[in-house]
This record gives sequence, C-alpha cells and structure tokens, in this order.
Amino acid sequence: MLKSLFNWKVLLNLVVAIGVFVGLVWLTFRWLEYHTNHGQEIPVPNIVNKSVHDAIKILDDTGLEYEVDSANYDPKYRPFQVLQVDPVPGSHVKDGRTVHLKVNPRTWAPIVVPDVINKYSGLAFQRLDQVGLKIGDTIYEPSIQKDALLRILYKGNAVNPGSRLPRFSMIDVVVGSGPMRNISIPNVVGLSVKEARAVITKSMFEVGLVEHEDGGKDESDIIYYQDPASGDVRDQGMQIDLWASKKTPAELGAKIDQLNSIYRMKVDTSLPPVRYEEVHNEPTYAPPPVPKKETPKPTPVKTEAPKTQSTTPKPTSSGTEKPKTSVSNTNQTSGNNTHKPAATASTPAKEPAEKPKAKKVVVE
Repeated sequence: MLKSLFNWKVLLNLVVAIGVFVGLVWLTFRWLEYHTNHGQEIPVPNIVNKSVHDAIKILDDTGLEYEVDSANYDPKYRPFQVLQVDPVPGSHVKDGRTVHLKVNPRTWAPIVVPDVINKYSGLAFQRLDQVGLKIGDTIYEPSIQKDALLRILYKGNAVNPGSRLPRFSMIDVVVGSGPMRNISIPNVVGLSVKEARAVITKSMFEVGLVEHEDGGKDESDIIYYQDPASGDVRDQGMQIDLWASKKTPAELGAKIDQLNSIYRMKVDTSLPPVRYEEVHNEPTYAPPPVPKKETPKPTPVKTEAPKTQSTTPKPTSSGTEKPKTSVSNTNQTSGNNTHKPAATASTPAKEPAEKPKAKKVVVE
C-alpha cells in the first residue's frame, strides 16, 4: 500500500495537480486586478461652489460617474450651485466610481395647496402661512357663509386644493362678506324644477320644500307656484318653497287660488293707522297739609244808651232873615286852616279832616 503511494507516477500526478491549482489562483487574482483597476485610484476633484454644468464636465474628464440630487433651496447661494460632494473632494476612488452631488435648485420646491375652502378665514390664513404661501389681496364677496374662505386665486386663476405652487408664492383669497339684504325674489314660475334650482342658487337663495302634485320627484315638472312670491324682498340665504306639476299653471287655477288664500294673506288698509303715543307717568307730589287757622269767635258788643244832652231852647226870630255868621268866626276858621300842616311827599297822605260846622249866631 505504501509502496503504491510513493510510486513516481502518483507523485507526478500530485505535483501536476498542485501546479494547476496554483496557476488558476494566480490567473484569477491577475484578472481581478485588471478588471477592478487594482492600485489605480483617482482623486475626487474639488467641484464645490461650481455650477452643476461645470462640475459634470470635470467628472466626465476624470472618468468618474456622477449622480445629481437637489437640496433644499437656499437663497444665499446661486441657482444650480454645487453645495456638497460625496466622497469629499481630495479622496481617492477608482475609475468609474459614482460621485453624488447636492445642487442648490433654481427656486423653492413646490408645495401642496391645503384644503381650506369653506373654512373660517382666520384658521385658513394661518394654515396657508404655515405651508409657505403669502396672502396678497383679500376680496370680499356676498355669500351666506360669512367670514368663510371661498376661493384661492393665483395670478388671477382659481387654484384647487392639492395643486402645487412654488413656495412663498403670492396668492389672493376670496372671503364671504355675509348675505345681502332686501334682495328681490326671482320668478321661477313656468320653469322646470331643475332650472328653478339653478336660478335660485345663482341668486344666493336656497331651495326649500319642493312639492310635486303627483307625489313624484321628477325634475322636469313645471313650477306653478312659489313662496315667497316673485318681486318680494328677502335676505340672501332664505328658502324658497316650490310647487311643481306636469300641468301648466293655467290648468291649475283652483289650486293656485287655494295656495293664495294660505300664503297670500290680504291686509285691509282702509282703516286709518293706529297712532301710538308715548305716555310718561311723572310722579306727582302732594303739597304738605296746611294747618287750619282757628277764627276767633266774635265777642258781643255792649251797646250803651245814648245820653240825652240838655239844650237850652233857642228863641226863634219872627222874621225870615237868614242867620249870618260873624266875621270873627270866619276869620277864626280861616286862621285855623292856614296853620294846618300840609302833607309832604315822604309822609303818607292823610284823610282830609272834616271841616267844622259853622256855628249859627242868632242876632237879636
């Protein structure tokens, strides 16, 4: 057995097999070195802050592959400027290695318009500002949705939620200013239900009860009655009730009269209008009671009997001569009048004293 192992033929075959194996390994490594350019490295050029067109040209000349990706827009750098390189400039890589470039885009990346339609304007403005949209003009439009955001305009065109706009774009918003007052009700009698709905919606009113004569819901039925009537004034947003039928309004005269007796009440204006006067009830204060004065009782007056004075009988003359007054008596009377003090302006005037009666002197 051992002799057979050490036979020269066996040893020769073993040596040949080992040689073939070593040769195959050496050839494999040589092929790998040639295929992978082992030992041949290329330094990454410094292309930071260059334009992306210049950077691509340099990488093509050095035999390096490249991959361009946009970074977040930074207004401090030029558009399409290379901001970052991976691997870093100066490192050695093999020929054909891919180099990743981060480039500043031309402008801000587009953003998605949020769904803020029919939302309260205060919350809508806050949401639009958060995503990076700037609000320009605020346009107010009559609408029953007061202070609600109705539309978003970009360069005069309406923008739907979900559309993409450049970041920090200037947009205009349309906000509802509330319903208008005292608007004339449109006339929809003679129109189909579908046409009446469009006219009422266009006038900023709402469709209320729609009663079909046959109990169906055919939108092609003709409107033969409406409440409120056309021409009446109402605030926008009020409901308009409709009565529809397949017949024409001329064929439904009795039904229309019946509805008029219910919804068209006549007001008698022949009586004069009642005037209401405001009555102010002011408080009255009664004067304090005045104490009554007691009137003194009259005292009885004692009357004295007149005293009889004795007079001497005077002789009467037989003749018809009139008695004459003496001169001395006249002078005495005149003297008494001259010595009487006169009333002055400062003292009150006194009643004139009675003149003394002239004494009768009988001359014998």
